[in-house]
Amino acid sequence: MSTASAGGVPVEVHNPNGALRVVVTKALPGDRWLKVLTAAGCRVEVSADPDTILSNAKIRALIGDKCNGVIGQLTEDWGAELFGALKAAGGRAYSNYAVGYNNVKVPEATNVGIPVGNTPGVLTETTAELALALTFAAARRVVEGDEFMRGGHYKGWLPTLFVGNLLQNKTVGIIGAGRIGTAYARMMVEGHKCDLVYYDPYPNQWLEDYVRDYGKLLASKGERAVTVRRCDTVEEVLRQADVVSLHCNLDDQTRHLINAERLNQMKPDAVLVNAARGPVIDEAALVAHLQANPNFRAGLDVFEDEPEMKPGLAQCKNAVIVPHIASATLWTRAGMATLAACNVAATLSGHPVWNKPDVLPFVDGPFEQIPKAAPSIVNAKELGLQMA
Repeated sequence: MSTASAGGVPVEVHNPNGALRVVVTKALPGDRWLKVLTAAGCRVEVSADPDTILSNAKIRALIGDKCNGVIGQLTEDWGAELFGALKAAGGRAYSNYAVGYNNVKVPEATNVGIPVGNTPGVLTETTAELALALTFAAARRVVEGDEFMRGGHYKGWLPTLFVGNLLQNKTVGIIGAGRIGTAYARMMVEGHKCDLVYYDPYPNQWLEDYVRDYGKLLASKGERAVTVRRCDTVEEVLRQADVVSLHCNLDDQTRHLINAERLNQMKPDAVLVNAARGPVIDEAALVAHLQANPNFRAGLDVFEDEPEMKPGLAQCKNAVIVPHIASATLWTRAGMATLAACNVAATLSGHPVWNKPDVLPFVDGPFEQIPKAAPSIVNAKELGLQMA
């Protein structure tokens, strides 16, 4: 590795003699991703700029007048400006280092013929686990208790000290029954014998069958059978559930999906968890609800105006707040880097797009057996790309 400057932005340079120039806007964990790019003949320049979130001006400077591909971040605004700069520099590939891509205006990439990659398939259990951790940290007042102990306030056991909510055999609600929502639901149902209610525009028959089969198993052992029901509306979930976990995409229909009116329909001692996208919740309305309802609790990994929080949220003792770390396990973050690199390397090498849901062959196993394909290109159909 050596250091250099790209348009005034400091970069770390790997494989300096590579024929294809790929820019990475933030340092990534692991090294498999870097091996993927260098094996494809790429000179890799990783931004070493101290800014946590790069401006469009700095990203344009990084791209410069010759750039074949970019791995970018979900905090960046990838639209006509940046895709136009990438296209003008000879760019043919972009991958978001995230499974979500609401920061990417995909039609504007398609307009200039640039494939857009993302990194699904390695975040499912990791994100669901963090949602589960937030659920119980909020319900059992773990953070309040931790602060109390560290502050030297504990004088001995008391019957009323930090009394929280028991969730065993309660009702869990999920909004968005995709892979992550399904994994979270299974953790709550299997681990804590919760009944499940969910809202999703599309039925998840597999999940419903799974919960019913699990209920039959419990009944065969003399235990109470768990139940599952798909609700017709978000409001039905909110009214019935003791815990509501959000796992929906962010779009025009889900922005401020949880607002003041819907918060008021939840149980007064319910727990609301969000490890999806911040703007799904009207954060100012949530702050007001937390302030007015001290027995209501929230567990938040994402925020409406990241990295900022709405005024008052930091002072709400009944909220557990963590800095967007749902995917923060080494295996997952390194796997995301590998998928992003494979998207770029395969596209630049002329390989087809992977057409299977299982992306683990890219992430695990011998390096030599990584498929010659791009794991996930969201606009592959629009660009008429060949499928593997």
